[in-house]
Amino acid sequence: MSEPLGLYIMAALYVFAGLMHFIRPKMYLRIMPRYLPAHKALVFWSGVSEILLGVALCIPGLKALAIYGIIAMLLVFLLVHVYMLSSKKAAAGFPRWVLLLRLPLQFALMYWAYSYL
Repeated sequence: MSEPLGLYIMAALYVFAGLMHFIRPKMYLRIMPRYLPAHKALVFWSGVSEILLGVALCIPGLKALAIYGIIAMLLVFLLVHVYMLSSKKAAAGFPRWVLLLRLPLQFALMYWAYSYL
């Protein structure tokens, strides 16, 4: 375990988040922007992606690729966060202030990943 503990914490968070796509898929389906097609497939593949990227963070030869993948994924997930601000139904019951905080949080997560390059 030569990598910093924070990298393994980040990896575990992405694996956990990916698993949640399969444990609570309805939650993710509720927040999918209407303009995106194939919601079930997108929830499935985003969950798979989070799991694979989280695991890849722990493999030295794949770490850099995983970091760039995580940053790209977080950029794409911004679509969901912005969509959730568009209406009360899209907000899925989250308070508006929480939804607003999620936007800079995405950039903080990108920076956290980038810091391990």
